[in-house]
Amino acid sequence: MSGKSLQQLLDEKGDIVEFLRNQQVGPNVYPGVPGEYSNWRDEQRSWAESSVLFNQSFHMVDLLVTGPGAFDMLSYLAPNSFKGFVPNRAKQFAPVTPEGYVIGDVILFYLEEEKFELVGRAPSIEWVEYWASTGKWDVKVERDERTAARPLDQQGYRRNYRFQLQGPNAMQVLEKAMGETPPDLKFFHMAPIMIAGVEVRALRHGMAGQPGYELFGPWKDYDTVRNALIEAGKDHGLTLCGGRTYSSNTLESGWIPSPLPATYTGEGSKAFREWASENSYEGKCSLGGSFVSDNIEDYYLNPWELGYGIMVKFDHDFIGREALEKIKDQPHRRKVTLALDNEDIVRVMSSMLQTGDKAKFLEFPSAVYCMHPYDAVLKDGKTVGLSTWIGYTINAGRFLALAMVDAEFAEPGTEVTLLWGEPDGGTSKPTVERHVQTEIKAIVSSVPYSEAARDNYADGWRTKNA
Repeated sequence: MSGKSLQQLLDEKGDIVEFLRNQQVGPNVYPGVPGEYSNWRDEQRSWAESSVLFNQSFHMVDLLVTGPGAFDMLSYLAPNSFKGFVPNRAKQFAPVTPEGYVIGDVILFYLEEEKFELVGRAPSIEWVEYWASTGKWDVKVERDERTAARPLDQQGYRRNYRFQLQGPNAMQVLEKAMGETPPDLKFFHMAPIMIAGVEVRALRHGMAGQPGYELFGPWKDYDTVRNALIEAGKDHGLTLCGGRTYSSNTLESGWIPSPLPATYTGEGSKAFREWASENSYEGKCSLGGSFVSDNIEDYYLNPWELGYGIMVKFDHDFIGREALEKIKDQPHRRKVTLALDNEDIVRVMSSMLQTGDKAKFLEFPSAVYCMHPYDAVLKDGKTVGLSTWIGYTINAGRFLALAMVDAEFAEPGTEVTLLWGEPDGGTSKPTVERHVQTEIKAIVSSVPYSEAARDNYADGWRTKNA
């Protein structure tokens, strides 16, 4: 990458936490779709009661990785095993630094021999791009940038369209669109199918508390496939999901989308920082919330804290293996859902209806106001965990937060409090109005919070943590 490096930018800023907490950027945006097609309440209900069509064609980065060295490189970057990983399969890809901290989380698609695609947030994508640039493997990478980061004249298309069909009626919708019974796929298995005369790649997947399908293919077929799915869903309650609703689905399924990439410090990732541009994800993202430390490493997370410990396999050599082997048997914070107290939520919202001091505004349905929210979870005034996503779901009838807490406080039914709002009136982020901090009572609950997610997902991090 050209211009100033990420390392040079961080050296200039000095205080990394202060820099990230006052970045002039709010949460991730979901372009390419309206904020709401109908209303976010009905859109949320649809994934629990009927069916929903998520349009993921615009907001994620795609990285195509090809070449005879692709398998070996990706295996070296992944804590999870590649044994038995063959074409037409997919897996979560959550690389760690040499110090054992998570960089990010994307989905890795094994399309065919020597051809892979990674889809998701940029940190893991850029980590793979860096290692490909070292020349240690015979690989080629081709990045297809998310819409919001593309020039205006390139925002109307991508390499692939990507849809998610979810909900209890998803199978009926897909069957109607195909005109035949869909293939009986195992979780994270793929197969080619035909919709409206064009070939579509179908991945058995789930992201909204229900099993479903990810459907993708070349951009030229975007309208054909989308229109066919909408037509097929008319008799099965298919609802289109807008950008405002999209980010709230994770509250029920329990996936934490926002670990801060742990590449700001550490000798093991220094070469990456020197390669990466100041305009990389790490140079542009924002940090916020009530948890404040002067050490950026206090924001780093390991796989066990995110519920990914079950995926770590020491059957191959990978970056971070030695560090993870040292901590695997140590106590770890556990991922939980926090069910926030309704009366306290009403108290927080009622402060908007008076003059004087006000609590930080709670937006519906997602109350996330920065790219990486970190709120303190308290027990008797002491910090015992971190909350990293917050919002409302009508299917639960309450605000939920995804958090990780010390193991002794992780049992369902434990009473804790969430410290809501930033100290000293708030940072200078444009999404932060002047406010006062307040505590919101919460009950530690299962993760995933959705019973359907706990019952229907394949055996893995969701079921192991339930």
